[in-house]
Amino acid sequence: MLTRTSSSAGAALACLTVITLLGGLDGRLSAQGQGGVNGDRVSVFLDCASRFCDLTYFRTELPWVNWVRIPEGADVHLIMTSQATGSGGREYQFDFIGNGDFGYEEQLAHQASPTDTDRETLDEIARTLGVGLLYFAATNGFFESVDGFDEIVDVLDIDSEELDPGERVVTVQEVEDPWDFWVFRLGGRTELNGEQTRQTRRIDGNFSASRVTPTWKMNFRGNVNYNQREIDLADETTFTDSRTDWGFSHLIAYSLAEHWSVGVQGEMRRIVRFNQGFRAEMTPALEYSFFPYEEATRRALTVFYQIGPAYRSYLEETVFGHMEETRWEQSLEFELSQRQPWGDASISMTGSHFLHDIDLYNVRLGGDIDFRIARGVSINAEGNISWVNDQIYLSAEGATDAEALLNLQQRSQDFNYSLQLGFSFQFGSIYNNVVNNRFQGGGGGWWWFR
Repeated sequence: MLTRTSSSAGAALACLTVITLLGGLDGRLSAQGQGGVNGDRVSVFLDCASRFCDLTYFRTELPWVNWVRIPEGADVHLIMTSQATGSGGREYQFDFIGNGDFGYEEQLAHQASPTDTDRETLDEIARTLGVGLLYFAATNGFFESVDGFDEIVDVLDIDSEELDPGERVVTVQEVEDPWDFWVFRLGGRTELNGEQTRQTRRIDGNFSASRVTPTWKMNFRGNVNYNQREIDLADETTFTDSRTDWGFSHLIAYSLAEHWSVGVQGEMRRIVRFNQGFRAEMTPALEYSFFPYEEATRRALTVFYQIGPAYRSYLEETVFGHMEETRWEQSLEFELSQRQPWGDASISMTGSHFLHDIDLYNVRLGGDIDFRIARGVSINAEGNISWVNDQIYLSAEGATDAEALLNLQQRSQDFNYSLQLGFSFQFGSIYNNVVNNRFQGGGGGWWWFR
């Protein structure tokens, strides 16, 4: 489903008519050639991190577009983002931002059904890209020398009232849905792997029920996991570990106002690694978004607060001498994320503590950035650090050597961290749009000695 999320709604609907003319456009461009470096073709830089960012596929399906490798060489910077829909599908959002002299900004969206195959999703994404790029070309003087292009411009040149972003959402009143917007899923998986001296068995099962409307968001999820590990040791004994974990969680959220949301989260869980035979908690929560929620795929700044009790029944006596206890906790989280033509970045900070003893706390700071320093040069970094002093569940007996080596039992710690740094430097032709599918997966990579 193609939707227009800004500017004229009628023009967006007219774009659907233009789809039938796209095929003929390829041939007319090829027949008349390209003048200059780019000729009549639109130069596009695709900025995307989704698994459906298949540039080879888009080059094949939209050969009348000049796909470039750096944003500085593009006429239009195309940012593609996505977010989950209530049915379990995804909504893909496309922001078309003109570069240089092209003072242009437009937005389209496509909603993919959870039952769509990868090919169907790619086809619809390519079609939406074609519509958006064709509209950009029509409004900025591209393809004027192409025979018959005036017909396309006439179709696109429609004035109509602006479309509210919320109007693209199907409401309960608009359709007769026998399921009342509820979506249910059941799943399972079994895994067996090993070698002569070790083997692992794993069985997983899960289910979920969800209902998402503009006003309400409800998610109910459950899972059960069985793991068995056997390892032959040097002293001719066998180490065996078998454990079953399970959990059930729910979220009910209500759109209180344009920037406010209120809700409640709860869970029941068994986690052997954290010495918890049974855990149950219920936490009311409040969230404030500084930007409209509709802009979340491009920019978001939120504050999230929750407070509530949690009951824990332990498998072994804890370091504090408890076999069970109920403690109140509260947490506060700040999160900022941006996806812009210069790159993307996010940072979050979360702090929590127990109300009966504020010295039992946990503070986490994390973030990532992918920043284009200059033409063809970018850096990326990702990291997080946590200060931990809230492990009230730790077993007084501690972990055995085997449990420590295999990370089967949580151990006492004051902090944990991770850091990744990288860079990318690209040079050479930015206009090579040739697609060659020979020897796929062979060549073009690094050779490693093994």
